[in-house]
Amino acid sequence: MNNNTIKIEIENSIDKTESDDKSDDNIEKIDFVNIDNPHNGERITEMEMSPNEKYLVTYSEDDHSIFGWSIEDEGPPKPKFFDKLNFEDCKSLHQIIISDDKKLAYFNNYEYLEIYDINRKQKIKLDCGDNYNCHCYTFNLEGDFILHEAKDNIIYIYSTQTTKNNKWNCKRMYKIPVDFNIINISKYNKLYLFSNNSIFEHNLITKKSLRIIKNDEKIKSISYSKKIRISSNKELIYVKINNKVVVYSIKFEIPFASLDINNDTQLHNFICRTRLISLLIPLLSGSIIEELWQIKSLPDKIRTTTKYVFGIQGGHILKIKHEDILAKMDLKFEIPKIPDEIIDHCWYFDNKNPNKTIEDWYFEDAFKTSKETYKTNDFSNIHFINAYMEIIHALFQDMDYIKNEVTLGQKLIAWNIKTDKEIIELNVCRVKTRKKDKTRYIIYNLICKRVENINADQYIFGIKALNNNDIILLTTKGLFIYHFNENSKSISLNYYYYMKINISHDSNREISNKDDIINQLKNYKNKFLESTLPLSDYHSLKHYDKWVSYIKDDKERLLKYGVELLTFAIEEHNLDLIEDIYKKCMNYFEKDLKNNRMFLSIIASTMPLLNKYYPDYISRYSSETTMITDSSFYNIEYTNNNNLHLHSYFQYPQIINLTRSIWWCKYRTLMSEFGDNYKIMYLMLITIQILIILPFLFIYIAILCILLIYYYIIKVKEEIFNYTMTTPTIIFMNPYIKFVNYPQEYNWFWELIKPKSSPFVETISKDIYKTWNGEALINFKWNNYGKYYYTLIWIGYMAFLGCFTIAATISQQYISDDTQNRLLIASIILGFIHLSFEIRQFIYDPIKWIHNFWNIFDLKFLLFFRVFESFGIYFAIMISVGKQIASFLVVLFIIIISFAHTFYILLSPKFDFSFKNNTNNDDPNNPWNIASAYYQVFEGGTVNRSQYMIQLPDGNTNMFVDFGTALFAMYLFLTGDSSALSKWTYKDNPSLVILIVLFSLLIVVYLMNLLIGLLNNAIEKDNNKTSYLVQKAEILAEIELLYLLPHQRRWHTWFPEVIYYYADADKVRQEIKEMLSKGEWNTDEFCELKQDLLNQLKIHHNPVDETTLKNILEEIRDLRSRLPPVES
Repeated sequence: MNNNTIKIEIENSIDKTESDDKSDDNIEKIDFVNIDNPHNGERITEMEMSPNEKYLVTYSEDDHSIFGWSIEDEGPPKPKFFDKLNFEDCKSLHQIIISDDKKLAYFNNYEYLEIYDINRKQKIKLDCGDNYNCHCYTFNLEGDFILHEAKDNIIYIYSTQTTKNNKWNCKRMYKIPVDFNIINISKYNKLYLFSNNSIFEHNLITKKSLRIIKNDEKIKSISYSKKIRISSNKELIYVKINNKVVVYSIKFEIPFASLDINNDTQLHNFICRTRLISLLIPLLSGSIIEELWQIKSLPDKIRTTTKYVFGIQGGHILKIKHEDILAKMDLKFEIPKIPDEIIDHCWYFDNKNPNKTIEDWYFEDAFKTSKETYKTNDFSNIHFINAYMEIIHALFQDMDYIKNEVTLGQKLIAWNIKTDKEIIELNVCRVKTRKKDKTRYIIYNLICKRVENINADQYIFGIKALNNNDIILLTTKGLFIYHFNENSKSISLNYYYYMKINISHDSNREISNKDDIINQLKNYKNKFLESTLPLSDYHSLKHYDKWVSYIKDDKERLLKYGVELLTFAIEEHNLDLIEDIYKKCMNYFEKDLKNNRMFLSIIASTMPLLNKYYPDYISRYSSETTMITDSSFYNIEYTNNNNLHLHSYFQYPQIINLTRSIWWCKYRTLMSEFGDNYKIMYLMLITIQILIILPFLFIYIAILCILLIYYYIIKVKEEIFNYTMTTPTIIFMNPYIKFVNYPQEYNWFWELIKPKSSPFVETISKDIYKTWNGEALINFKWNNYGKYYYTLIWIGYMAFLGCFTIAATISQQYISDDTQNRLLIASIILGFIHLSFEIRQFIYDPIKWIHNFWNIFDLKFLLFFRVFESFGIYFAIMISVGKQIASFLVVLFIIIISFAHTFYILLSPKFDFSFKNNTNNDDPNNPWNIASAYYQVFEGGTVNRSQYMIQLPDGNTNMFVDFGTALFAMYLFLTGDSSALSKWTYKDNPSLVILIVLFSLLIVVYLMNLLIGLLNNAIEKDNNKTSYLVQKAEILAEIELLYLLPHQRRWHTWFPEVIYYYADADKVRQEIKEMLSKGEWNTDEFCELKQDLLNQLKIHHNPVDETTLKNILEEIRDLRSRLPPVES
C-alpha cells in the first residue's frame, strides 16, 4: 500500500454462510485520500464543493492553506490547485464556498466577508453593500454570487463573469420584509425564509413563493442556528426542524413525509426506497450515520453530490459512492411465522443446479432469527419521487417478449411473475438460504400474490426490479409499477400509463409481430425522457378501472392525479366517482388545514367542466368553503385601517425588487470608500453637492413644512376626536386555489393569437361570486392590474372616439384640411388597434362573441361605465333580462308574423294596380279606392257624388300591399297605432273585426302584460351585487386574455395559487347572522372550524337543535296524515 492511499477493510453486515465467509465480495473499501501531503500533514477544518460539483475545496486552519480537488471523474479526488492565504485577516476562516471558476468566499477572523480569486491570486471587492453584516451567501449554478446583507435585509446578486477594478458588478437587488428571517440560500436561486412559525421558499427567477411548513412547535430564535436546516434540489425540499425531517414536494406543494431522526429504521428504509442520499444525509447524525459509513468515528463535516458522499475524518477526505451505501442498507422488517396453510407455497433451489427443484420440506428453522427485528414503516406512497427513471430508460432499451415464468431475486424479497393466457400473476416471496447435506438451497416462501388481467392481448416485454419492494412491468397494455407493502402483506399498483399497441396473431394464437410491437413500445420512450414520470392520461383511466380506484383511495395518488381523475369522472358522467373525489378532497383538507390545502385545487381546477355539466357542485363548494382558513383556529387582529374589508394580501413574503436602486447603492458605496481613503477630496465633493442643492433649498423647506403641518394636523385630530379607531379584522383563505393560474408551458406566438385560458376565465358562474370569496377574488384582480389596464383601454378608446368625432362633425370652417386629415389618420390607426382586439376576441371564442349583446349594438362608450357598481348593476340587469326574455320575444315575433301574414292575405289588392295611373275597379283593397277623396258641396248642402279631388295613394295608403309593411303595421298596432286598419269599414268586414279583436286580446293584452311580469321577475332576480361581480369578472377575463402579455399572465404576484383576504369582524358577524336567518350557513364541512369562528364572534347557534326540531315537525305531520279521521 502506498503512502497516498489508506484502505480500510470493513466486514459487510449481511449474513453470510460458512462457504462465503472468506469471499472478497463482502469487503467494502473506503478511501482516505492524502495526495502529496496537501496541507503539510495538518488537519482539514473546512470543506465545501462548487455548485456544479466540479471542485471540492479543503481548508486547514493550522497552516492557512486552501487545496482544491477535482471530483468530476470517478476514483479518488485529483488535486487541481493550491493556495496559501497569508493575509493578516485570514488566520481563521469559516463558512467557505467555492465557485466552478475557482472563486473563494469566506468569513475571515474579523467576521468580514472576503472573496479571493485563486486564479489571479487577488482579492475581489463588491460594488454594492456592506461586507460586515453578511451571514448567508452562495454561488448559484450559473456562477453568480448571491449575498444576504443582514443589516438592511437585502439580497444582492453579483455577476462574477465581468470584473472591473477587481470588483464584481451587482446586477439585481431584492428587499426582504422585516418580519422574515433568512435561513438559507440555495444554488437553485431560491431563498428559504422564516416568519410566524412558518418556513417559506421564494424563487428569485420565477418570483414564486411557497409556504413549505407551518410548524406547530414554537421556534423562538432561528438566526442561523441549527434548529432549522434545509437541503433541496429542483423537485424536493428536506427540512430538519428539531428532531424531525419533513420532505416537501415542490411540484405538488405538499409535505408528503415526516421522518424522526431518532428512528434509525425509518430513516434506513426511507433512504433505500427513495435513493435520495444526497439530500437526507447532510441533515442526519448519530447511529444512522455510523451505519451508513460503517465506521465508529463519525466525519466532522459531510458534503454530498449526486453520486458521492464526502466527509472529513482524521484530517483527511473520505469518499464513498451512493450505491455502496445503499448496498449496505438491508431493509429491516418483522418476519412472520409460516402458517401451515402456506407451506405448500415454499420451494427450494439447489445453488449448484438452479434449474433443479428439490422436493425437501425441511424448513423447521428456516425463518428463525436471533437478532432483533423492526417493523418497517411503509413508504409505498412516495409518488413525488422518481428515483428510477434511469432504470425505466434502460427498460425501453432491453425489451424482449417474455413468455415464460420469471423470478427476480433480491437479498430478502423475490418477485415471481407468471403469464398464462394473457393473465399476469405476481408473487412476492421471502428469500432465505438453507444448507443441507453440503448443498445450499434457496427457499422462496410466498407472502402474497396478485392476478392482473386488464383484458385480452396483454403480453410482457420487459421486467425490471427497482428494489426489494418495487418492480416495473412493460406490457402491451402499458407501463406498470407495483409495490409490495410489508405491513399489509399486499401488492399495490403505484403507477400505470396506457400504451396503445397493435398486436397480430398467427393461426396458433401466438404473437406474429414481436419486432413491430417492440418498435411501437419504443415510440413511447419519449414520454419518459423527463426526470419525472408522465401523468396518467384519460386513456389510462379509461382502460383500467382498478387504477381509478387506486388513485381515489390513496392520498398521495389523489393529489398527483386528482385533476385528471376528476376530469375523467365528469366527462364520463360518473356521479359516484365525482362525489367520492369531492368528499375525499374536502376531508383531506379538513384533517390537515395547514398542509393539505392543495387538495382543494383539484376541485377548483376542474370548475369549468363542473360548471358545464354539474353546476350544483360549484354552488355546494362555494357554500361549504365560505369563511374558512388554513389554520386550525381563527385569529382576530386589530388594525388602524378601516378599508381592509375584502381586500386581499399575501401571506407569503413580498420580496421587493430594488434593481432600479443599484446605481444609488453603488454611489453610496463609492462615496463611503472615497471618504475612508481620500477625506479631503470627500469633503470637497460634499461641499460642491451642498452648493448645488442650496438654490433649491427653499423648495425643500416649503415641502418639508407642508408635510410637517399635515402630520401634526392629523396627529391633533387623532388625539382630539379619537380618529384612530381600531378595526377588528379576520383573515380568511380563498378556497379557489390555482383557480386563476395559467398553464406554465406556452408558445409566445400562439398565445398572442389564441391564448390558453385559466379556470377563472372559463368559469363565469354566479355561484362563485355570491359569497365573499368571489368578491375578494375580483377585488384582488382589480386592484392589482385590472383598474390600470381598464383606464388605459378607456383612454385609448376616448382618443379614437374624440379624433373621429372632431374630424367628422366639426365644419371645415373651424378646422383646416390638414388638421382634419391628421385626425382621420389618427382615428384610422386607433380604430385598427381597437379592431385588432375585437378580431382576437372573435378568434378566441366566435360563438361567445356573437352571443355578446354589446358586440351586436357596439355601444362601447356606454360599456365603460359598467365597471362602476352604480352603473354596472343596471348593465347587468339589461343583459340578463335580455337573455331571459329572448325566447319569449321570439315566440311573440312569430305570432306577430302570423297575424301580419293573415292580414296580408285578407287586405292585399286582388288585382294589379299602379301608383302612377288611377286604376278604377271594384277591389276594396285597391289603394286608389281607399285613398282619401274630396267631394264638391253646393250651397244648398247637396253633395256631388263624383269625386272632385283625390289624394294620390302611396305605400302607406294600404300597408298590406307588401308583406314587409304589413309586418310593420302589426308592430304599430301593437304600440297602439291602429291607423293602418282604419281604411276599411268594420261593419262591412267582419273577418277584419275578428282578427283585430283576437290580436288585441292575445298580443296587446295577454302577451304584453305577461312580458311585463317576466321583466319584473327578471329585474328582481338580477338586481343584486352578484350580477355586477359576474360582469366585472368578464371584464377582467377579457383584459387577461387580450391585453396582458403571455409572460404577464404567469406572474405569481398577479396570479398567485393561494389568496388570503381581510374581513371586518363586525361585518362578518352581521353576514353570518343573515346567513343563519336564511338557512344559508353551511356546516356540512369544517364543522369545528366554523364553530370556532362562531365562538370568536360570540354568536350562539346550535344547528343540532334546529335540525332536530325540523325532523320532529316532519314526523308529527307524517303521523297526523296517517291517522284516521275522527268521527264526530
